[in-house]
Amino acid sequence: MRIAQVSPLMEAVPPKLYGGTERIVAYLTDELVAMGHDVTLFASGDSVTSATLEPCWPRALRLDNAGDAIAPHIMMLETIAQHAAEFDIVHLHIDYLSYPFMRRMNVPHVTTLHGRLDLPALPPLYRVFSETPVVSISNSQREPLPHANYVSTVYHGLPEKLLKAGSGEGGYLAFLGRISPEKAPDKAIRIAGRAGMKIKLAAKVDRVDQDYFDSQIKPLLAQPHVEFIGEINEGQKSEFLGNAAGLLFPIDWREPFGLVMIEAMACGTPVIAMRNGSVPEVIDEGVTGFIIRNEDEAVAAAGRLHELDRKRIRAVFERRFSARRMAEDYLATYRALTEVARPLLKIA
Repeated sequence: MRIAQVSPLMEAVPPKLYGGTERIVAYLTDELVAMGHDVTLFASGDSVTSATLEPCWPRALRLDNAGDAIAPHIMMLETIAQHAAEFDIVHLHIDYLSYPFMRRMNVPHVTTLHGRLDLPALPPLYRVFSETPVVSISNSQREPLPHANYVSTVYHGLPEKLLKAGSGEGGYLAFLGRISPEKAPDKAIRIAGRAGMKIKLAAKVDRVDQDYFDSQIKPLLAQPHVEFIGEINEGQKSEFLGNAAGLLFPIDWREPFGLVMIEAMACGTPVIAMRNGSVPEVIDEGVTGFIIRNEDEAVAAAGRLHELDRKRIRAVFERRFSARRMAEDYLATYRALTEVARPLLKIA
């Protein structure tokens, strides 16, 4: 198939450090190319891909001083409009920004929704664009916005060789991702302390969360069981997660997917995750981790991490969350959309 992948311009594809959506775009794009498809990636010019790169801004907006994140995306959409006839399908990852453009293009298209859908402006927007085909990244993600035109749910996936399984010999609990209230790093620190275990936090601090970090988290870092590493790159994750006894994922919000959970699983590392959002869809209770409802249950689960088989956790990752499985699921979605006329056939 001739496939266009359209990435947000905030980060390169793949991102140099933090950036979940752009990372998934990278894995999907490269896997589709490996499967023999003709893929063009619309992304920032500092992206690295095995596909044909169509640079739509010189470098990731996070690193640039453009002053306006919308203008580069509008220019990218105009470029896509000029090339739309060259593709069998256009797969977008920029949320609703593309909907007015794509509605007027005579090309099959689909948008993966990577973020939260419980925002008050979204129901009226999706009534206006009720025919726009979208993919959810978990079934839970759909619940606040049930009337959108979902054509499938496709779970994220990682290249099988990206991360290596580890032994957990470090014996610490890991927290990986972003320092923010909804990720609840304070809970992770408390859980580790109560469980009598060390915790290492490898996390990014966004500008919007700087006050929260300074006032709520920084004072906790002085405790002897806590080590704050800061933001890490892809090459550091195998060691960080593979040496951990377990990953703490005590989220305090409706997480649409939670990429860090499958990163841990790729390293054979069990996950202790709060029952929220996608967690029950991603974690197999008692196999790849423990699903908990409160901090007391998390402390108890930390004492049971040794019961889980790290080789089995890795095997579940390979079966459920590989990039090849993700690409195959998207190809099934693409084919369904290109083989039927409107109204679009729902396949899930």
